[in-house]
This record gives sequence, C-alpha cells and structure tokens, in this order.
Amino acid sequence: MAKAVSSAPSAKDGKPHIKVVADNRRARHEYEIIEVVEAGIELSGTEVKSMRMGRANLSDSFARVDNGELWLHNCNISPYDHGNRFNHEPMRKRRLLMHKREILKLKQRMNEKGLTLVPLKLFFKGNWAKIDLALAKGRQLYDKREAIAKKDSNRQIERLMKRDR
Repeated sequence: MAKAVSSAPSAKDGKPHIKVVADNRRARHEYEIIEVVEAGIELSGTEVKSMRMGRANLSDSFARVDNGELWLHNCNISPYDHGNRFNHEPMRKRRLLMHKREILKLKQRMNEKGLTLVPLKLFFKGNWAKIDLALAKGRQLYDKREAIAKKDSNRQIERLMKRDR
C-alpha cells in the first residue's frame, strides 16, 4: 500500500519548511514590539511567483482594519518578469487572512492603547504565503538610543563570558 505524499515541503521533525522572502529589520528599530501574530495573505498567481523569486519589500508598509477586514498597505511585490498583461499591480493593498475574532481583538487593542500593526516578516510556510504582524508602539529618539546602548552592552557581556570559558 502506498503512502500519501504531502505537497508541502517539510523538515524531518514534521514542521513545515519556512522560507523568508522579506524581513522588515527597520521596524524592530523604529517600534517597540508588544505582540507578534501570524496571518495569511491573499495573492494573485503572478504575485506568488514573484515572491518565490524573493522580489518583495516591506519597508514603509503597514496593516489596517477596514470594515472588519485586515488589509496590508504599501507592500511592494515587484511584477513577475515572465508575466503578461495579467500581471499584478506592485503597490496594491492586499487582504490579510485571520479569524474574525482575532481581527476584532487586534482592532480593540489598537484603539485602546494607540498601537499600530507593522509587518515584520513575509515568508512561505510550506506552500502558504504568510506574514508576521507586530502590534507595536512607536519609539522616540531617546528610546532608540537606549535600545542600541542596551544591545551593545549585552553583546560585550556575551563576548567577555565567551572569552572567560
């Protein structure tokens, strides 16, 4: 009897393979991240092909809740090179896929504390396109300097600990 073969590539431990397409490193510097959630993305065919080639950019992008739906704005997915007249628009807004309850919970937290939704990472989990969204609060300049100083001191301590072993 033949075994069923999964279409999603997976590691030996049974977890789906994750391929990171775009990473928003600047967001980790500009914002204080409170919570990270994962959402799916609704994409057209040429967008998926372009993302698999690694042609996506998350800088200056953000997520917003409109009419009970979660939307990603200003995310640039370059047109597919071999696409024809049916190629996608690079800067269109894209719907993010989450359960209604999760969206409402995010919206409440954003309204209460003045938080924003910032995309951190765009990736494929198996064959599904996903995005990590951070519920974040903007940092002031002195907060950024403080975070850099703290990171540097931790790095120095680790270096000294490693050397003393």
